[in-house]
Amino acid sequence: MSLNHKSNLKQIILKMLLYFVVFFICVFILYPYFSMFVTALKSRDEIFNPNGTILPINALWSNFTDIWTLAPMGRYMLNSLLIAGGSTIIAMVCGIPAAYALARMKFKGHTVFLGFIIVSQMFAPVVLLVGIYRVLSDLHLSDSIMGLVFINAAFNQAFTIWLLRGTFLSISEEMEQAAKIDGCNRIQSMFKVLLPMAAPGIVTTLIFIFINAWNEYTVALCLISTDVFKPITVGVNIFNGYNMIQWQYLFAASLFATLPVVFLFMSIEKNLTSGLTAGGVKG
Repeated sequence: MSLNHKSNLKQIILKMLLYFVVFFICVFILYPYFSMFVTALKSRDEIFNPNGTILPINALWSNFTDIWTLAPMGRYMLNSLLIAGGSTIIAMVCGIPAAYALARMKFKGHTVFLGFIIVSQMFAPVVLLVGIYRVLSDLHLSDSIMGLVFINAAFNQAFTIWLLRGTFLSISEEMEQAAKIDGCNRIQSMFKVLLPMAAPGIVTTLIFIFINAWNEYTVALCLISTDVFKPITVGVNIFNGYNMIQWQYLFAASLFATLPVVFLFMSIEKNLTSGLTAGGVKG
């Protein structure tokens, strides 16, 4: 057997092994969603049947429409959209100038401030729930959508600053200097030169903030008691009763809750990939 033939055979084996590993990882990741989908198509009796099969015997597609009449799903989805969208806008509006200042300006306490940003990421919202509740109560924002908007924006602020700072550092300062020579001040050069070049990183940051706010559960569960203000993550608990869990409706509602995130990833996948790599190499 020639050396070239052995080398080609080795490459084929390695490629097949790689495909097998990727296939196994995909199955491992997607199986919970597959299980949710097939369970959402079953009847209650079939779900609790000890001799039941994985796939439904008689698929009940009506489960996906019944949840919209059994619960205010439209309102829950709208609340989540308002909370995630509002917190994303606030976090980006506050985070972009802060990240720009940390990337381009040198000031006293620069390193200490960066350290505080990292430390702030160590505190989970659950630890601060009592304090958060008292602050929102004093501001008359407890049990309100606006209160959740501010809380989610605050907890995503450090992540926003840190990620965007790396994106801005990856862009050469000479680009802004050239804009200043052409007559732009610092703000104009940031808006006309830096931000367009940092678009992939900005989009990536925006996606992660939106997803974090959309998926947030604990703070919303503790702060929201009025049903019409609940986001979808908390609202699906309407199918989780004290004596019975309506699994078919719970999983159907959960699938609807994941659709916006999936569509968001699919629509901006290219920007997401390039944004994650931004800051890896200094331009």
